[in-house]
Amino acid sequence: MSIVITAASGRLGRIVIEDLLASGVPAGDITAVARTEDKVADLVAKGVRRHLADYDRPETFAGLFQPGDRVLLIPGGDAGRRVTQHEAVLDAARKAEVAQLAYVGAFGGPKADFLLAADHRETERLILESGLPYTFLRNNWYSEVYAGDIGDLAGVLERGAVVTNVAPGSRIATAPRRDYGLAAAAVLRQDGHLGQAYELSGDTAWTFEEFAAEVSRQSGKEVVHTSLPAAERKALLVSFGLPDGFAETLVDVDEAISRGALAGTPGDLSHLIGRPTTPIADTIADGLAALPR
Repeated sequence: MSIVITAASGRLGRIVIEDLLASGVPAGDITAVARTEDKVADLVAKGVRRHLADYDRPETFAGLFQPGDRVLLIPGGDAGRRVTQHEAVLDAARKAEVAQLAYVGAFGGPKADFLLAADHRETERLILESGLPYTFLRNNWYSEVYAGDIGDLAGVLERGAVVTNVAPGSRIATAPRRDYGLAAAAVLRQDGHLGQAYELSGDTAWTFEEFAAEVSRQSGKEVVHTSLPAAERKALLVSFGLPDGFAETLVDVDEAISRGALAGTPGDLSHLIGRPTTPIADTIADGLAALPR
């Protein structure tokens, strides 16, 4: 058996591989899939195997999988194109008769009714139709979206406001990328996860008012939550230079938060990682510490 990680050069893929290594999985039993050699050169130096493949070139997945492999399919970043990209991976995995296909999808699975979840819903459907032994890892939003390396904490401090179109009092149960990565590594190295769909979220759902108050407490600068109408928020995002489609997607996620679609706390994530999930306050602390002084 070997473990194959697609999109291995990304932050999530690296967390998974580092945890597998730390847990005693031999480096030679792990294959990191990336588009170019340099992106995983450091992993190869540790003994991890490398396979060069591109989601947009199905032929590059030929010979990647072997019978009995456990595969983690991490989606690419091109929303709207992922389904076609994933089909090539699923076809290669099915032909090779892999033992497990773990897929990183969206919180809520087939019930997720926001735009960003569309590719994930369709991919899950294709996996079920393929007959592949599956494990669905349905990730909630990353805490880093608001307080980390893919967020705008510096802008929040400069404006003195967290600006969303989320209805006041609405909750979201985020977790940091590391927690999700550890969960993915767990289902790959352990038995008993086939046919399971895990709804992964933080243990505690928080409001943006609570988030703003915590940023204020830790930074010493007053920060509030400002909720705008959806159309006004979209126009603001576009004025900042975001493409119209991406702005619409972000606004749509906030509308989903307002509906309670990302507030669930079923406990699957803490169960898989064997500890409580990391609180949003910790991610805020890390984000503030990383800001230029």
